[in-house]
Amino acid sequence: MTANYTETKEALLQAALPHVAFDGWSDATFQAAVRDADVAPAVARAVCPRGAVDLALAYHAAGDQAMLDRLQSEDLSALRFRDRIAAAVRYRLEAIEDKEAVRRGTTLFALPTHAADGAKAIWGTADAIWTALGDTSDDVNWYTKRATLSGVYGSTVLYWLGDDSVDHQATWAFLDRRIDNVMQIEKLKAQVRENPVLSKMMAGPNKLMQTIKRPSGLGGFPGRWSGPKN
Repeated sequence: MTANYTETKEALLQAALPHVAFDGWSDATFQAAVRDADVAPAVARAVCPRGAVDLALAYHAAGDQAMLDRLQSEDLSALRFRDRIAAAVRYRLEAIEDKEAVRRGTTLFALPTHAADGAKAIWGTADAIWTALGDTSDDVNWYTKRATLSGVYGSTVLYWLGDDSVDHQATWAFLDRRIDNVMQIEKLKAQVRENPVLSKMMAGPNKLMQTIKRPSGLGGFPGRWSGPKN
């Protein structure tokens, strides 16, 4: 990726943001960004083949990077692991400077034609959080952790969009409840493993699950199937 490519996309993104509140992540916004950033239309299309959709994804990726930068600068060592996850999600939301841009993004990625892009973006956020917090799982847990956190993050974003409480305190309380729900699931899984009867019942499914491995060289999405072990 060349610096010129990165700089051009960033210029287009910054030029687009003032228009998003009025026209959403639409072709009208993209055309206005091309004009305002003084970028040749052919160059703009080379950088963003899908126009505003690519800019919306770039905006999401920028938020992920801001979250990662903050995670690196904060000392979370004194926190419980569930609180580190909550902090990461909170940092991700606090990195957003334009709530309307996110609101318009949820509308865009709710469309059937772009739903896969939206799901992949949220999965990428969950993956970035788990990786930053030191996750080393390489089996089915790699997927379940990210799938669960994707659900937590996605539902929290929707709640946050409608939250008008002071300093978004209602959102942080909602986030804590969602993470508590997840921890209850993990507690139940541990109880199943410790129960002699249930653990025997799950022996077959668990053996099958052990054949599922984390992605390898595929950008984290999707994974691969290694086949049953003899």
